[in-house]
Amino acid sequence: MNDDNASGSVIEVLREIRAHAREGPPGARLPSVRTLVERHRVSPLTVQAAIRTASAEGLIDVQPGRGSYIAARHAETPTADLSWQPVALGPGRQGEEVLSSLLAVPPERAITLSSGYIDSALQPVSALGSALARAARQPASWARGPIEGRHDLRDWFAREVGGALRAGDMTICSGGQPALATAFRGLAAPGDVLLVESPTYLGAIAAGRDAGLRVVPVPADAEGVRPDLLAAAFRRTGAKLFYCQPLHANPHGGTLAPSRRADVLAATSDAGAFIIEDDYARGQTIDGTPPPPLAADDTDGHVVYLRSLTKVVAPGLRVAAIGARGVAGTRLRTARVLDDFFVAGPLQVATIDFVTSPAWRRHLTALRSGLRTRRDALLRALHTHLPELAPERVPRGGLHVWLRLPDDVDEAALVTTAAARDVVVFGGRPWFAAEAPAPYLRLSFGGAPADSYDEGVRRLSAAFNSV
Repeated sequence: MNDDNASGSVIEVLREIRAHAREGPPGARLPSVRTLVERHRVSPLTVQAAIRTASAEGLIDVQPGRGSYIAARHAETPTADLSWQPVALGPGRQGEEVLSSLLAVPPERAITLSSGYIDSALQPVSALGSALARAARQPASWARGPIEGRHDLRDWFAREVGGALRAGDMTICSGGQPALATAFRGLAAPGDVLLVESPTYLGAIAAGRDAGLRVVPVPADAEGVRPDLLAAAFRRTGAKLFYCQPLHANPHGGTLAPSRRADVLAATSDAGAFIIEDDYARGQTIDGTPPPPLAADDTDGHVVYLRSLTKVVAPGLRVAAIGARGVAGTRLRTARVLDDFFVAGPLQVATIDFVTSPAWRRHLTALRSGLRTRRDALLRALHTHLPELAPERVPRGGLHVWLRLPDDVDEAALVTTAAARDVVVFGGRPWFAAEAPAPYLRLSFGGAPADSYDEGVRRLSAAFNSV
């Protein structure tokens, strides 16, 4: 579904909600999300976007777990005319609608096969809570710290990478997405070219475009980006930045093959460029031993390293680090200040407390087991209910399974039909910076209980057979 279609669908649903709010009595319940999904043939995420807008306008009251109700009207408040705002603001930012849809919280009754975060049962909430409580009791946690972050936390991230990165090269950020925005803004200028794997993380595509960069795809497969095509792209575009996820890439799950690592580094060095290595899946390897980061093999400062703890610990642990040597590191620290000065002290203290405690290693062991159980449950369900879509390659880590759909299947229609059956999936189109070569689905196995996948795929199968 493209951005224009998504925006149009939100407007259509919002029009109906506004009509109910104007004509119905205060306190009356609005049609359910499911009713609106079926009536407009859109996804629950689209309906929820419309509900959020109506709630922000004061037209409805949203009561989690109960539904949405017409808000009380205040006679003394004239009806606002906000129609001038789209004219003043102009077009929205590219990709923001798709990214918001990906992050929207689905209805409680829905089975979520699209989450990019680990299931709550896999999150070490007790250990995190204890660490945060200890941090809150330390007066120094609440003081202003270095804008680049606590030294001990930066040192931990640097030691985890190996290679030549040191604490002084690292900057703490409030999650991987802000770190990406910092990198694109600090190391490039509007109009520059950003090379990305194809397909790749849609948040990187959106952040690059938001920074005014021209995003150019480079084909990747199960063994990562193709070095020959990367070298050709550097030569053709003159790009100085290449964004990649060498370990369990999102969405397709591939890992850069050992035979390609040196060639990727050489192509980047020959171009006098930087690799932005997004090591988001470090800690999510299920089978075997993960390769070290590319940054560990970098001798001359061509790799900018990014690692977030959010995807491997909990969505609320918005802590990441980005590191680079030389002038690049200085520019990253300067660009980082423009966002929010520094990451909250208590969160930094709690993070270093947690990752240096025995609870960290226990968590990683439990996470590996939990992800294996969920991955295998999803694959079994696919072989049982949708064998024609079951992948030939078993993902060795990460959170996702990348499914190739038949050419005659409309992936947007499938996503919408699945949503009407209370199973949330995400289409493949937004993960490509240019035209998608074929229809795909990204299914996630980390964000739901293991016993939900069979029913979720059964519902998806019913949707697949009806489109």
